[in-house]
Parts: sequence; structure tokens; C-alpha cells
Amino acid sequence: MNILDKYLIKRFLTTYVFAVLVIVLIIMVIDFVEKNDDFIQKQAPMRAILLQYYANLAPYWANYISPLMIFISTVFFTAQMAAHTEIVAILSSGVSFRRLMFPYFIGASIIAIFSFVMVGWILPRANTERLAFENVYVNDKFYFSTRDFHIAVAPNTYAYMSSYNNEAKTGYDFTLEKIVDNKLVEKLSAKRITWDDSTKKWKIHDYKIRTLGIMKDKMVYGTAPKDTAVNLSPNDFENEHQIQESYTIPELREKIDLIKSRGAEGIESFQIELYQRFATPFAVIILSLMGLIVSARKARGGVGFQIAIGFVLAFVYILFYIMSKGIAESGNMPPILAVWLPNIVFGTIGTIMYFTVPR
Repeated sequence: MNILDKYLIKRFLTTYVFAVLVIVLIIMVIDFVEKNDDFIQKQAPMRAILLQYYANLAPYWANYISPLMIFISTVFFTAQMAAHTEIVAILSSGVSFRRLMFPYFIGASIIAIFSFVMVGWILPRANTERLAFENVYVNDKFYFSTRDFHIAVAPNTYAYMSSYNNEAKTGYDFTLEKIVDNKLVEKLSAKRITWDDSTKKWKIHDYKIRTLGIMKDKMVYGTAPKDTAVNLSPNDFENEHQIQESYTIPELREKIDLIKSRGAEGIESFQIELYQRFATPFAVIILSLMGLIVSARKARGGVGFQIAIGFVLAFVYILFYIMSKGIAESGNMPPILAVWLPNIVFGTIGTIMYFTVPR
């Protein structure tokens, strides 16, 4: 790594950090103006607002906008260098365009690795604190209001509750059915099912267990509370808004395996979150190199046109990402394809544009 590499990496990182800080600061101000009434109405302590909410919201947004900010900041400072004939001087000195991409790649890789560690293990803990604050001081109190709730708790095993009280951790009119080859083989019915925090198990009350046999059915009755193993927890009935953002990568894998073991629906949001954490670092690298390609050519009209192109491409990337993510959440596209499709498309566009850059 020579002096030129260090110079470009320094400009690359400083421009990116400055752009992120400015945008995050603007977001924080807008967010405070929007939520200030909620803070006052629910008497949120200033310490909690600053340390529990905004201290955790800032890194969330900084990471969220990283791919776009790295693209825009790359276009901005590279276009300035091109306007000052610095790029022409570098290429004229014998440095190939491919060699010029090296410091950009190094700078983007530093950010990509840092971003991966953040989204994989650090930000989920910060998001847990932020979401907890929002549930108390911003959002309305959550009540599980679903009636006639059905869920697959294991392959061929299905649970039902007519209603559930998430404050008392109690379900009513509970049934657990085991079905094999489209035939009911066992059914447990209980008037109530309650969660015992000390044993971390469910207790059934006023229950009966019916086992269907070939010649004769077997019935078991009970009134005393009885522990039962059900692949459910009170967390399954809590507010799940953005809950996937509070899981680390290992926890996301466990959650996906749990949903698969139940044969239940609603797995797409967790899969998208998991795949996105691996795709984002690659998006950082792809968009930074693409930003170099877009802005390396000196334009007669100055840097404004190149920066405008950068903003247009950034907008197209956002639109492309939102559309593919929405299609995946609806179940019409595999989640892994939806997450990686913007990288594939923009990587292909960047490769084509690379061969059009004057050497």
C-alpha cells in the first residue's frame, strides 16, 4: 500500500463518515419532532430518551443507510477529484484503472466487515433496548387480540386457543391435536392453559385427553393443574413488530429452525433479515466500486451531473430493494433471491459500466 492508496482510503472513509453523521443527525431531529408529543404524554425520562432510545437508534440508522451513503459519498469525492484532473493525473502516471479500484475496495471492505459484525451481534442488542423503549413510551400498549388462534407447534401437531391474555399468560379453551395420515389420533382439551415462570412450562387446568384407538377410544380426565410440554412460549404472543431485528445471527437461525419444526407460516421475515445481514456487506463493496465507475470520468458540466446520476441510481436501488423485499414477504419470491437480487442486478450493471470507462 503506497501513499496514493492511503490518501484515497482516508478520503473515502472520512467522506463516508461525514455523510453518515449528517444524515443520521437529520433523522434524529426529525424523529424527535415526530415523537416529542409521545415522550411528553407518557412522561419518558430524558435519560431513557437519550441513552436507551437515541443512543441505540443512531447506530441502527447509520448501518441501515450505509450502502447508499457509501455510494453517494464515493460519487461525491471521486467526481471532485475528476473535476480537479486528479484522476487523469493518476491514470497518466501509469496506474491502471483496475489498480485505482484497489484502495476503494480496501476502504469498502473495512466498512463491510464492521457492518457485518454490527448487524450480526451488536445492533440486535441495541435494537432490543430501542424496541423496549418504543413499546413503553411510543407505541400503544400491546394486547394479544387474536381470537380462535391456531398454530402448528410440531409436524402433525396443532394447537388452538379461543383467546389468550398476554398479561396473565393464560390461554382459554385450549386444544392440542395430533394428526397422522389425515386422521386424528390424539386430542388434549383444557379450559385453561397457564405459563409457570418458575418451571418455564405450561400447566393445563380441567383437562381431558382422548386417544383414538382402532377398537376403543381412551379417555383421561383431570382437574388438578398438570405440566405439559408444548412447543410454545409467551414470547409467541408478544408484539412481534420488527422483532427479527433484535435477534443475533445465531438466534435468527434458531428461530427459523423453530418455525420450520412447527410447520408454521411467517418464516419469510426472519429469512429476509438473516440473508440481508450477509448481503449488505457485499452491497457496500459493489456500490462503492460502482460509485467510482460512475464518477471517474471528467464531465464538462462539472460534478453536479455526476452527483445527480449517483442520486438517481441510489433511488433506483432503494426502489428495487423495497419491491423485491415486498414480493418476498408476500411469498411470491424466495427470500434469498429477493435479498440478493439488487446486488446481482447492480453488480451486473457495474461490470458492464466498467468496460465503458476510459483507461
